[in-house]
Amino acid sequence: MRRRDRTPAPAPPRALTPELQRRMSFRSISKVRLCVGMAGALALPFAWTAAAAAQDTGGTSVDTVSATVAKNFQMTNLLWIVVAASLVMFMQAGFALLEVGFCRAKNAAHTMSMNIAVFGTGAAGFFLCGYAFMFGGYFVKLNGADWGYDTAVGEPLIKFGSDTNWIFLWKGGFALTGTGVITTGAVIGFFLYMLAFMDTAATIPTGSMAERWRFKSFVLWGFFCGAIYYPLFGAWTWGGGWLSQLGNSMSLGQGYVDFAGSGVVHAVGGVAALTGAYVIGPRIGKYGKDGKARGLPGHSIALAGAGTLILMFGWFGFNAGSTLQIADGQFAVVAANTALAGAFGCCSGMFWVWKRTGKPDPGMIMNGLLAGLVAITAPCAFVEPWAAAVIGLIAGFIVVEVVFFVDQKAKIDDPVGAVGVHFANGIWGVIAVGIFASGKYGVDAFGKGVGWNLTTTHVDANGSAQGVTGLLYGGGVGQLLAQLMGVATIVIVMGGLSFGFFKLSNKLFKGGIRSEADDEVAGLDLPEMGVLAYPDFVGTHETFGQSDTVDTRPDTPATAGSSH
Repeated sequence: MRRRDRTPAPAPPRALTPELQRRMSFRSISKVRLCVGMAGALALPFAWTAAAAAQDTGGTSVDTVSATVAKNFQMTNLLWIVVAASLVMFMQAGFALLEVGFCRAKNAAHTMSMNIAVFGTGAAGFFLCGYAFMFGGYFVKLNGADWGYDTAVGEPLIKFGSDTNWIFLWKGGFALTGTGVITTGAVIGFFLYMLAFMDTAATIPTGSMAERWRFKSFVLWGFFCGAIYYPLFGAWTWGGGWLSQLGNSMSLGQGYVDFAGSGVVHAVGGVAALTGAYVIGPRIGKYGKDGKARGLPGHSIALAGAGTLILMFGWFGFNAGSTLQIADGQFAVVAANTALAGAFGCCSGMFWVWKRTGKPDPGMIMNGLLAGLVAITAPCAFVEPWAAAVIGLIAGFIVVEVVFFVDQKAKIDDPVGAVGVHFANGIWGVIAVGIFASGKYGVDAFGKGVGWNLTTTHVDANGSAQGVTGLLYGGGVGQLLAQLMGVATIVIVMGGLSFGFFKLSNKLFKGGIRSEADDEVAGLDLPEMGVLAYPDFVGTHETFGQSDTVDTRPDTPATAGSSH
């Protein structure tokens, strides 16, 4: 079940009772909240248009006018989704600039090419089968609050038992074919939005594995991520699978809840960044024979900074757009919480690294900001502003400590800090839902007595479904346990799957997944891409940051099986 409370999560095609079907056909007054403000302003032009049309045709029924208004609301919500998708797509430019800036100039064209190509390969995989696996059973039918996606395009592919609490994969809508896919823009508009989220997850490992990832093996990652890797966990959560149904199957809160993807996108991409960086091994010269980490500074803090600001801008489409409807005023809360968490993450990251190193490292200022944004992505709709600030504050400390640990203790080379930003703080964001969720958002999400993720096991004396409620607000440990089960699944299952993919790729590709040692030392731009990012400055930057005394052979056994 995709998160959305005020835009409730769509239901998988469940074996619903007549009563539950009736409940899902409308939205309770407390949920809709089509208030005098935005919703009223939107409705008036639609009503006037319908009324004028009625006069022109000699008069029409109230039902006809209401249907016209409802249709216009759907199209407005669909426009909101497409605009938000565009903002999320623009984040790819931020990732590209950030990673290029944090890498050395001799690899700039290679790094930029990975960030562009991963969209193409990932999108192809997601289009052909990834969307069908993830969202084959997805639909939303909430009068006044949907965008026309009222029928699922498929059905369960893998499930256990006769109920719908243990679905593991869907089918239907392969290559966006099938009944109902093309007749309206609803399915395709939602596909576009989800495609942008997939692209974010797919691009995270390009940062942790930068400057030594053989391009031809990288290409396979994009297809794998879009077709299988990302959709798998997505099917279990946003698609309505078993993790989302933990509230019904095991009475654990409202099931796994992740509003905009701290876990589904960032931690899933982040654990692949971790396993990929481990398998491919550190860059040549990163660690000396004494085991100490050496700095290999990126060539442009300015590019990285610009990328960070672009990412922050796009994040409002990522989080606020996830309401999936413009009439849900909660998007303003989501946007404000997003900004607050990013700001406090920036501050804590800056001051903590300043205390640890004596300098306010620009890279950590950027990563602190991004860490706060990642951490708030799951709880942004469910927490109060003070909690968003605390979540961001903690995220800044986490990213600094994880970056130092990964680099100096674990000796895993991550040029951009992707593991600390996305994996560690993605997990923190998922857990934060179970701690800080206030219970105010998600009440009767699908109608009276039906909560988030179609949960029906937490109903009060008045028959109202409980909102998403964390430990600090009297929700008990149920929601926190559901979140922890999601975290365990990411670490064990998705971590194991990504590790297996990179290890297998390392065996299958001639020379492994790592570039040739001589090419890596010279820079990957010309040997692998055939062009230089900075041809006017040849001979001035290729070996910047690399000592003449550095051993040019990798120091760890993680590169065993590669060509060097």
